[in-house]
Amino acid sequence: MLIDDLAAALPADRLVRDPDVLRSFAHDEAEWAPHGQPAVVVRPHTAEEVQTVVRQCVRHRTPLVPRGAGTGLSGGANAADGCVVLVTDRLRAIKEIDEQERLAVLEPGVVNDDLRAACAERGLWYPPDPASSPWSTIGGNVATNAGGICCVKYGVTRDYVLGLQVVTGTGELVRLGRRTAKGVAGYDLAGLMVGSEGTLGVITEITVRLRPARAAERTVAGYFDTTVAAGEAAAAVAARGVLPSALELVDRHCLAAVDAWKNMGLSADANVVLLGRTDAPGAQGEHEAAVLLECFEQAGATWAAQSSDQAEADALFDARRLAYPALERLGPVLTEDVCVPTQAVPEMLARIDRAALRHDVVIANIAHIGDGNLHPLLVTPPDDETARKNAQAAFDDIISDALDLGGTVTGEHGVGLLKRPGLTRELGPAVLELHRAVKRALDPHQILNPGKVFHEGTPA
Repeated sequence: MLIDDLAAALPADRLVRDPDVLRSFAHDEAEWAPHGQPAVVVRPHTAEEVQTVVRQCVRHRTPLVPRGAGTGLSGGANAADGCVVLVTDRLRAIKEIDEQERLAVLEPGVVNDDLRAACAERGLWYPPDPASSPWSTIGGNVATNAGGICCVKYGVTRDYVLGLQVVTGTGELVRLGRRTAKGVAGYDLAGLMVGSEGTLGVITEITVRLRPARAAERTVAGYFDTTVAAGEAAAAVAARGVLPSALELVDRHCLAAVDAWKNMGLSADANVVLLGRTDAPGAQGEHEAAVLLECFEQAGATWAAQSSDQAEADALFDARRLAYPALERLGPVLTEDVCVPTQAVPEMLARIDRAALRHDVVIANIAHIGDGNLHPLLVTPPDDETARKNAQAAFDDIISDALDLGGTVTGEHGVGLLKRPGLTRELGPAVLELHRAVKRALDPHQILNPGKVFHEGTPA
């Protein structure tokens, strides 16, 4: 049987079979996404061991679910019954940081903040910074094409992936992409793997582009009575042609939850906080900060100012990062991840408010509002089935509204299980078939991450 063959081919400590431990690897952080029970968890230490696992799964036609740190919010790492969960957390070497070429080579289990810290020691910077950066791994960030707070100016993970080493669905260990600054040889197969959520291959090594360390940021904060007014301020910033290094929204539900947890005192002063930053140097930075402040004030901010206290400014952004875990303390949180054109942000925020009223559900809002990536957080009391159904209905309405406004069902969290119905509507039958053709070519036995994104059928 498969487990016996894996045990024979790998060192003994690579396999986990304890039922209690297996349950801890059965799902990611996505609320209400279905999951099964894995037959075994494997934690390989080398790319060759990953290849061995994939080949055994091909031989036995057993589903294989790749997993990083399990911080995903779409069910992309959820187990299928009887599958092998392959965890990359022990592939955690930073193999190289090349200061001259401005690149790093690392394994997928490296934590995002650990890579950023190692680069900072050499005067370099890796920009993608999801809110989960203290815990999420680069492999998972690549699998979901993660974004983050600074992506409004600097882009998402795909913009920094130069090359990959991958085990394909046929068990081949291949290198994709390049190390050079430019390269157009062949199809962009490395780019295809970014955001594929483990459905096309298992990533075993990543080469990322780095940037020089940037200038200190200036922070502008504004308090607003409504999310719509804050959205109008963000739209005004985009219309003025200013590209901030961050533009983030945090609403009253999130502020109150963070205050209850960390006693930061933010919710006493504001219903909605809008946080803008610019890292442009010198006079350009001063000009951009002034434009941010002007846009905030003209949109109706009840208070707005440029911060002169870096610790205070950092505390505001810390509150933004703490919003999701703070809300989780209150009950199950169903997390949305829609993205709309920047000029449609005020209308989308208004529709989210209407969905909350229509379905009688609490919807908190955090957002990378500068690029239109909104994260409505649907909060329900524990063990309340009616509230759960209401939240799911509101979730579906928000997806429909985002598509109606020319947006997309996911900006950075991935499709996984939760967004498959919305994806079908967004892409349409012809484009879905193009994706499935790619899936069949790279995973002909349909063993990789079954049931996710474009998967069809059972292992064959």
